[in-house]
Amino acid sequence: MNALWIPPWGIPGFAGEAAPIVLYTNHPAWWDAATYILAADAFFPARQSYAPIDAEMLTTYGFMKRIGAYGIDLESPRGAADFLAASADILTLDDAAIWLAAQGRFMDVRTRPIGLRAGVARLPEIAPHALFVPLAMEYQFWEQRGAEAFVAFGEPERGADLLALDREARRTHLEERLTGVLDRLSADVAARDPARFETVLSGAAGVGGIYGLWKRALAAMKGERYEAAHGRRPHSGDDRS
Repeated sequence: MNALWIPPWGIPGFAGEAAPIVLYTNHPAWWDAATYILAADAFFPARQSYAPIDAEMLTTYGFMKRIGAYGIDLESPRGAADFLAASADILTLDDAAIWLAAQGRFMDVRTRPIGLRAGVARLPEIAPHALFVPLAMEYQFWEQRGAEAFVAFGEPERGADLLALDREARRTHLEERLTGVLDRLSADVAARDPARFETVLSGAAGVGGIYGLWKRALAAMKGERYEAAHGRRPHSGDDRS
């Protein structure tokens, strides 16, 4: 990645509110986990961030538990119940933020309807005090060899207000909200005009910049020493980087 960009209209102005936040997002690429980490650090540094991921993946990458990941299996009724129970515990914390890939699988940003999973519509029932915020993400290639990452936050809604809708109407409403933010972000991205955006994070291509920060974070989470050069494995021991 060359940079992480955000349009001025998509900058969140609610980060300091004393309420937990559910950020429901589209799921365009494998990079989304890294984008969550970078956006959380940039816009919600005082909050504790969590993200549900596939339970099997969490077994493979156990270190992700230390950065707020919790395993779910949404293909079974039991898995859905476990997701709601774990999320309910998290959302008792006023400084919590759940980053939820609400489509449940990778989907192109142009796919319509975007097809949110039913679980996101049930969260207001267990956390009416929480804020529900659509977050659009997109990745595109502009002038450089590496890709550009883009994010935009929509306006928050209180869970209690969403309860005025029945569950299916609520899911449709949340889907329409996220679709609107996605469409607006995509229009700005398609214009290929950096003046439409503010830079959240940028750096040199390759091992520097965002990629280097991501690799450094992974090494720290695993208790390993970070080595910037290609082809070198991190060494165990004190991290003095």
